[in-house]
Amino acid sequence: MRTGNLVSGPELTLLTEGRVEVLGRIMSGSNATFLAEVSCGGDAAWAVYKPEAGERPLSDFDAGLYRRERAAYLLSEALGWGIVPPTVVRADAPLGVGSLQWFIEGDHQEHYFTLYEDAPETHPALAQIALFDYVANNTDRKSGHVLRGPDGHIWGIDHGLCFAVPFKLRTVIWEFAGDPIPQALLDDIGLLAGAVPGELAALLDDAEVSALQRRVQRILRETVLPVDRTGMRYPWPLV
Repeated sequence: MRTGNLVSGPELTLLTEGRVEVLGRIMSGSNATFLAEVSCGGDAAWAVYKPEAGERPLSDFDAGLYRRERAAYLLSEALGWGIVPPTVVRADAPLGVGSLQWFIEGDHQEHYFTLYEDAPETHPALAQIALFDYVANNTDRKSGHVLRGPDGHIWGIDHGLCFAVPFKLRTVIWEFAGDPIPQALLDDIGLLAGAVPGELAALLDDAEVSALQRRVQRILRETVLPVDRTGMRYPWPLV
């Protein structure tokens, strides 16, 4: 189900080449995350800046979570799904190297739980995010990491804890567990079974690339969205 890019080339150019000014800290995350303004010429926009210097050390992920934010965007683009907002790596940002992601405007009181209950028209997009999270091995899909943009498009954010080799899926999206995956989506992920795009693979190590392909091969065999038989594959906090 290829949706194409929802944010066009000029926005990526602004993220890549624009001057970055930190406006303030976003306090909701465990790692230091900042709202920034990127500007170039007469254009300006907000972005979410996650510097490596602000990452809390983890026992199960190496430093450099910003690379995984970029890798999740490249995975979304390789699939043609437009789930992850445009994300680049900037070495020249004010607080050092980190990821810079296009800021999604919208009602930030909405999140996965409210969308699932109140907006059934979003269910196909939410189920697609569930599949994306399985492929990416997302360890932290909180409800607040699902946003609806002003045009109604559903986005997934916060992907620093993805692509581990051991299966670590933790997500709030289990309402679609066991549902058949549309053939169009299977066709999309099937492209990764043979080869992972070079730019994406370069952000991961060889074991992580191989594990991604094994997850793809498994879901192609099973053809249904994964089921949590333990009842424990949830992040905390849930929102």
